[in-house]
Amino acid sequence: MQFQSGTFVTSVIDEKSALPSTYDTPRNAYNEAFTEDRQPRQHWESLLRSMENLTEEEMLDRQRRAQRILREDGATYNLTSDPLTPSVWSLDLIPNIIHTEEWLAIEKGLEQRSHLFDLILKDLYGPQELLKNGIIPSEIIFSHPGFLRQCHGVTVPGMHQLLLHAVDLVRDPSGQFQVIGDRTQAPNGAGYALENRTVISRVIPNIFRDNQVRRLASFFQSFKNMLSTLASEWTDTPRIVMLSQGALSSTYFEQAYLSNYMGFPLVQGSDLTVRNGAVWMKSLNGLARVDVILRRVDDAYCDQAELRADSFLGVPGLLEVVRAGNVVLANPLGSGILEAPALVKFLPAISEFLTGEKLSLPSVKTWWCGDTDDFNYVLNNINNLIIKPAIRRQDTHSIYGHTLTETQKIEIIEKVKKHPHLYVAQSYIPGSLSPIWQDGKIQSKPGLFRAFTVANPTGYTVMPGGLSRTSQSDTETIVSNITDSKSKDTWILAAEPEVKASPSIDQIHLQDEALQANLPSRVVENLFWMGRYAERAEISMRLLRTIFKQMNGVDPLPEESRRTLLEMASTQTGCLPGFMKATDKLLANPDNELAAIIVDGKRAGSIKSNLQAMLSCGEQVKEMLSADTRIILNELRDHIHDLDRAYVNGLPSAPEESLDSLVTSLLALSGLNHESMLRGLDWTFQEIGRRTERALQTATLLRSALTKALPADPQQQILESVLLSVEALISFRRRYRNRARVAYGLDLLMIDGSNPRSLLYQVEQLRKCIRELPRNEVATAGLSPENKIIIKSLNDIQLADLEQLGEVDAETQSRPKLEQLMSELLEQLEQFTVLISDKYFDHTAGPQSVMQTIGETTL
Repeated sequence: MQFQSGTFVTSVIDEKSALPSTYDTPRNAYNEAFTEDRQPRQHWESLLRSMENLTEEEMLDRQRRAQRILREDGATYNLTSDPLTPSVWSLDLIPNIIHTEEWLAIEKGLEQRSHLFDLILKDLYGPQELLKNGIIPSEIIFSHPGFLRQCHGVTVPGMHQLLLHAVDLVRDPSGQFQVIGDRTQAPNGAGYALENRTVISRVIPNIFRDNQVRRLASFFQSFKNMLSTLASEWTDTPRIVMLSQGALSSTYFEQAYLSNYMGFPLVQGSDLTVRNGAVWMKSLNGLARVDVILRRVDDAYCDQAELRADSFLGVPGLLEVVRAGNVVLANPLGSGILEAPALVKFLPAISEFLTGEKLSLPSVKTWWCGDTDDFNYVLNNINNLIIKPAIRRQDTHSIYGHTLTETQKIEIIEKVKKHPHLYVAQSYIPGSLSPIWQDGKIQSKPGLFRAFTVANPTGYTVMPGGLSRTSQSDTETIVSNITDSKSKDTWILAAEPEVKASPSIDQIHLQDEALQANLPSRVVENLFWMGRYAERAEISMRLLRTIFKQMNGVDPLPEESRRTLLEMASTQTGCLPGFMKATDKLLANPDNELAAIIVDGKRAGSIKSNLQAMLSCGEQVKEMLSADTRIILNELRDHIHDLDRAYVNGLPSAPEESLDSLVTSLLALSGLNHESMLRGLDWTFQEIGRRTERALQTATLLRSALTKALPADPQQQILESVLLSVEALISFRRRYRNRARVAYGLDLLMIDGSNPRSLLYQVEQLRKCIRELPRNEVATAGLSPENKIIIKSLNDIQLADLEQLGEVDAETQSRPKLEQLMSELLEQLEQFTVLISDKYFDHTAGPQSVMQTIGETTL
């Protein structure tokens, strides 16, 4: 394809490269890639030349590969509560490019703005000269919930109070960047910018390399160094954690991604506690002192004791520790006041007052309705303005005047008149148009840009790039909703190739020492349950596959076998009452109940509900999962969707085949954990979960299948069904001639240490795992309670007389000793899980109330 005057046209020489794409001429907006006479801008020429050499299929292939990488990385935004349908982060193949010389001016403007906001923060929580001199109306500050009086006089060590700053910018029609918003509480987006860069550099590596794009690593190194020096007054090896809102946060991927990239533990409020005037992380080895908290939780939700009592995201007593100077928060509590849109109107005067300088990077023109003249202007020009609440909250939205009906305008005006100081208006700036690959062609769409700064010893370091977003709408000319936009990598072109800087030996030593942190209890608990749910789902599917094969066999099943097999399905999954005491009609037509056991995600114990629970546990600890693990989990999601489609009309004709891919994926996950995962505490707890659940499931299977005596042929069918479901039938047939003897089956399934699915094998593995756990020894002589239970279970299995277990009571036609032993083992194993949970998992709830939504600053 060729690019001429802003339009891709068919090449006569090479028809294969033809790409039916158009790039519209912008109306009242700046064109990022082309001049007014439709010629490519100089800094875009290299990229456009490279792009025009790609065929449509090559473009599509690269776009698909980019989205595949994002999915495999677990890159999501606005994750729903359904772990099967995460919203994958959307990335456009074509980057946004900013000219080097222009960037230098932007960079200075960003440094100046961050410095100014730092001074504002110091003044508002210090001498308050801006208020005393009337530079800022007091209503804007004192009526704003983001101004925390509890933080007055609280300072952060070092010369800066504002440590992190994100700035949203758009170009006006003349090409001038204007600031439309600031993020100062928990500025997010930098992790997504890094992920975008990682993906684009993999998808179009040659184009990326040839354009000499400035690297982002130095910014994140400055970020890391800044956090490492915040607690230098009291420690040389600070423990730094990132405080997250949890897996339901829309930006949870970024939090997990950055915590991994910078090597800081990702914690939630429940992982931290305040003791003796300090903040501690509740870990497996006990309490570990926390020195620096990089927070991703908004101000009001950080401390239930002094701020919002109904929060379940914070740490009660945190603010008191901050006041005492025993922990540092980045950004400090109270910094949310800087996000107030009303402040934008007064920034020029504030800058003159505090620095004597004019802002080199202008803000969007803003009117505060608390001012009479401004209010009158807004009333007369509402069609051309954006009305915003003076207080930014998740549940508030901007109102675009040009989209309102006459009735809506009247309603908005009346609303503003009641509390004018709570509203501001800003001029409407259409975003500059950038090329975007959409619907198989190049299109022009409006976009905005988020820049990032981080404090350094002498000023602020600006990320040489940022997060660009473009709308995918055909009608809107401004990016207003992240879910309807695509992100872009942002390229700042260097004059020459950059030399990769290496951290000093002192920095490396400091970081290595600082990152020796224990795992939070919440992490190992989720890994424990992830192992349990995976094993529970696998054994249930194996049994159901066996039942389907037996029921669809050549010979009809005897009634005793059919009833026993169906009862086993209900007992094993826990989907009760199910087939327990089923009527003849249900036994003759079991399809609906069997389908529900498989695909009814709302039914506790069903295969789908177990898989959903496993995926939810994985989302809670996604920072702990390897890339290969995420790939397998994505495959599981795909297979679950395939399963739903297969069962849309009820039980399919070959239901066992629909479960094969799910079983294979779970086996791959188990194999990956065993062959690739380091034998740390995370692996140990996942292994304990797996082995405990497999032992429980095996004991349940033996009790439900073999305790009831049956005639010889049905008994053999049931015994072989059990063996088939645990992949032991071939070994059984090779080893034993009399296939109907229950004692022989128990030999293989109970006490054979060479069988990785026997009860003995599971309990022996549990005993080994317990030895690796911290706090395994007790203060007094003797074994810990969990050790005692495992040893007792091991002895019960090893000392069991298999012939006696297989004996049938003539009166009850059952095997009472087998039932008794399995019941005792089940009780002991359940008690073991309770002991492990009580000892290593955290169950404190604190002074919290249930809330429907998480308060957070959206991207």
